[in-house]
Amino acid sequence: MIFMPLDIALFVLVIPAIIFASWAQFKVTSNFRRYSQVKTSNGLTGAQAARDVLQQAGVTGVTIERIAGDLTDHYDPHTATIRLSESVYDKATVAAVGVAAHEAGHAIQHAEGYSPMRLRSAIIPVTNFGSKLAMPLVFLGFILGMTGLINIGIILFGAVVVFQLVTLPVEFNASNRAIATLDGYAMLTVPEVEGSKKVLSAAALTYVGALVVSLAQLVRFILLARRN
Repeated sequence: MIFMPLDIALFVLVIPAIIFASWAQFKVTSNFRRYSQVKTSNGLTGAQAARDVLQQAGVTGVTIERIAGDLTDHYDPHTATIRLSESVYDKATVAAVGVAAHEAGHAIQHAEGYSPMRLRSAIIPVTNFGSKLAMPLVFLGFILGMTGLINIGIILFGAVVVFQLVTLPVEFNASNRAIATLDGYAMLTVPEVEGSKKVLSAAALTYVGALVVSLAQLVRFILLARRN
């Protein structure tokens, strides 16, 4: 069975991974809250920062719009739209500028045909399929004692892990582009750039945390499958 009185893999791998991911989420929330209280000295807002970063990269045709929510910011490659949350769009804070510049970094990746981003987009259909069916198949396989179902579920779950792995260079590169532009074109002061960097570094940790949790769970499933 998948749940065992002494599931060593659960305590050694999965639980520590979940603790790390929770800590990473706490870091991004606390850093964003902290630097949302630090105003930009030049009054630069999130939306303005996104436009300026795109302009410096020579990227045109990207729409920037406001969306509801907090930390719901993202770039939609299908419509070439940067969507900034209410706490970022028109806020002149170090946190807002950092997040907006990061999303502009994704738009630049898209415009340049950045390979990891193209790969991530290509495997999204498989990942969506795998994320919905992997866990049910694994659990059903263990309940019914059907190794074939377990293996199919593990393969599908592996596709999710691959997606998360490919996501890391996409996210880190977007942040690097953002910080380089904010600093290189003096859009923020040096201390403000450092603040934005802390916000984006904390955000990147959440992607690392998600990958670590998925890897730990994948290893756990494989070990349990061998024991089944």
